[in-house]
Amino acid sequence: MRVKPEKLKQLMMNKFIGAGMKEDHAAIMADILVWSDYKGIHSHGAVRVEYYTERIAKGGMNVDPKFEFQRTGPCTAVFEGDNGCGYVAASLAMEHAIEMAKEYGVGIVGIRNISHSGSIGYYSEMAAAEGLVSINMCQSDPMVVPYGGTEPFYGTNPIAFGAPTADERMVIFDMATTVQAWGKILVARSRKEPIPDTWAVDENGNPTTDSTRVNALVPIAGPKGYGLMMMVDVLSGIMLGVPFGRHVSSMYEDLSKGRCLGHIHIVIDPARFVPVEQFKKDMSQVLDELAQIKPASGFAKVYYPGERGMLRRQKYEEDGGIEIVDDIYRYLTSDDLHYNHYDHKNKFAE
Repeated sequence: MRVKPEKLKQLMMNKFIGAGMKEDHAAIMADILVWSDYKGIHSHGAVRVEYYTERIAKGGMNVDPKFEFQRTGPCTAVFEGDNGCGYVAASLAMEHAIEMAKEYGVGIVGIRNISHSGSIGYYSEMAAAEGLVSINMCQSDPMVVPYGGTEPFYGTNPIAFGAPTADERMVIFDMATTVQAWGKILVARSRKEPIPDTWAVDENGNPTTDSTRVNALVPIAGPKGYGLMMMVDVLSGIMLGVPFGRHVSSMYEDLSKGRCLGHIHIVIDPARFVPVEQFKKDMSQVLDELAQIKPASGFAKVYYPGERGMLRRQKYEEDGGIEIVDDIYRYLTSDDLHYNHYDHKNKFAE
């Protein structure tokens, strides 16, 4: 089913507002979810709406949060999320970080006590659109073994980077610190399909190809990915005074409780280091030169980070809308808020 982005946004908003969320917060949340689907990041798009709606309806996402922005220095601040919508808190906090970076050259805002904040590349794109460079990262629930271990300890703990160019292109790099996303495991598990032995481990910490025996994901590049996970947890967890490591809340355990997650934005004004037009010109040159590299066998070209998402968006626009799974569309257009699918479930939502 192809759906126009404006219609998709309204359908999402209807669910969130119906569950009790304020209209302005619902609009921000829906905007980012549609952005994800538009980029082809469907694991963070419309498929999440029922889960969020159930959490809102059951009180696990505060619909009237008392947001508080507190400057702790010229370039630093803390944004208290009061377990409100992570999408809204992260968006507002990025606006503050952008403002500080323009004034002082750097803006660092730690966001604490929020719900899930979605595709974090969106926030890096916000900064890039203002001519700024950014890194942002956040916690997620434990589902990854530390290198050499057998038990889940860290989450997929994603990192995003963004930078502008001299034209409409932006470099937007958004990655989990695991070899593969949890959603891919869930898809294979639902279909009883095997997985590559590099994706996950069983309860003994041994690589497995059986998706039904997966106990945890593995870090990218072994000890290097493990180190990156720890870095994300330190910067967006321990440093912000929220639960960390294995103590980070589960996505599905109790939808009536706030998740108390952490997220951090680091925004830099490149003009403080080099003339900004030179920076943007050089960025465009890098992308042009990458595109000129001869592709390896099996590859059409060398893409820059974020290019394929941009191309997917262009294709959806040409085709008349975003492709949405029929079952999800039927839910979005129904009168039902949710179907109690997610509360008190394990990490497989079972």
